[in-house]
Amino acid sequence: MELENILKLIDHVSKSELSSFSLEEDGTSIKMEVGRTEVSCAVPANLAVPAQENVVVMQNVQPANQNNTEVNDTDSDKIMSGNVVKSPLVGVFYAAPAPDADDFVTVGDTVSSGQTLGIIEAMKLMNEIESEFNGCVKQILVKNGDMVEYGQPLFVIE
Repeated sequence: MELENILKLIDHVSKSELSSFSLEEDGTSIKMEVGRTEVSCAVPANLAVPAQENVVVMQNVQPANQNNTEVNDTDSDKIMSGNVVKSPLVGVFYAAPAPDADDFVTVGDTVSSGQTLGIIEAMKLMNEIESEFNGCVKQILVKNGDMVEYGQPLFVIE
């Protein structure tokens, strides 16, 4: 199933009164559930995560290795302090304008509002992610080439 059709499907399901939807077609399995996302760690009020729809897209799903049952809780226990720049869309994150170029920003760089922090590629379009804040880059929460989701924290600027 093509990305454009998946996005149309997500839009139609979101606008309907369905609480869940699943589809299997040509080795692609899509399951959508509408509901509130609960945050399991303490989050300061100014960084509250808004409720959003959960959408899971799986292609050529293989059974998980049942021997690997370790859970790493250290990431979920971290509390971000500072201004968080979140992803405005789903796509692939790029830290630099070209593969052989330097990253837009690194930890410790001073940035100003409107400065480009990275690029997210979605549907063959390159979307610049600009800082909404003036300050110092405290954390970069994604790596070059990572798939990012809507609302996912990308940078912490203090």
